[in-house]
Amino acid sequence: MAHMNGSGGTKDRRKAKKSGTWGETLKTIVYAVLIAVVVRTFAYEPFNIPSGSMIPTLLVGDYLFVSKLSYGYSKHSLPFSLSLFSGRIFSTEPERGDVAVFKLPADNTTDYIKRIIGLPGDRVQVKGGILHINGAAVKRRRVGEYILNDQYGTTQTFARYIETLPNGRNHFIIENSDNDRLDDTPVYVVPKGHYFAMGDNRDSSLDSRVLNQVGYVPAENLVGRAEFLFFSTNGSARLWEVWKWPSAIRFSRFFNGVD
Repeated sequence: MAHMNGSGGTKDRRKAKKSGTWGETLKTIVYAVLIAVVVRTFAYEPFNIPSGSMIPTLLVGDYLFVSKLSYGYSKHSLPFSLSLFSGRIFSTEPERGDVAVFKLPADNTTDYIKRIIGLPGDRVQVKGGILHINGAAVKRRRVGEYILNDQYGTTQTFARYIETLPNGRNHFIIENSDNDRLDDTPVYVVPKGHYFAMGDNRDSSLDSRVLNQVGYVPAENLVGRAEFLFFSTNGSARLWEVWKWPSAIRFSRFFNGVD
């Protein structure tokens, strides 16, 4: 009898130890998820680039971190844009030239990434492909051509420029021509508490120039400022095609800052 009781006690201890191990594992997983949610909500959130509207600054297949710290927090900083409060807290104004992620004003759900061109009260216009801010033409200097090869084997050649905004910020843009549908626009007057955003691929960007689809970006819709790339792929290799990874992954773009 003593032997049997001892064996039962050993089994109980093993069960208790196993239960304790599973409990610790579950607790570790919960803690890891909570930490990830906190970091994603209040510090940095990863995004990937699905379209070419920000070429040459950002390419399709780029993965980047966006700083939530940069502009403070709104409901769109929270998972699923939970409406726990309105407006922004710990707010900091974006600077002209920032590359920012924001929720599309039309649905408050879709993530867009563009460059902040106009600040509240600015008058923004494009004339003959040249950006004008508050009545003055923004300096644009041609620096050769940009050749784009997509995954389907199509090659396109664009004019490449360095654009210098009124605050001295420089960035690259590309233009297919200076007489595209968005190269001559009316004057946009940016409302108070809103921003005017444009893509660097000026002839292939749905942005604030199209008022009925994007329009002015409310400050509340800002998610954060794009900071740096952590991964990039040209899309030519599927996940399981390991042998294609070396040619598909753009190693030279890893950890590049977003200017």
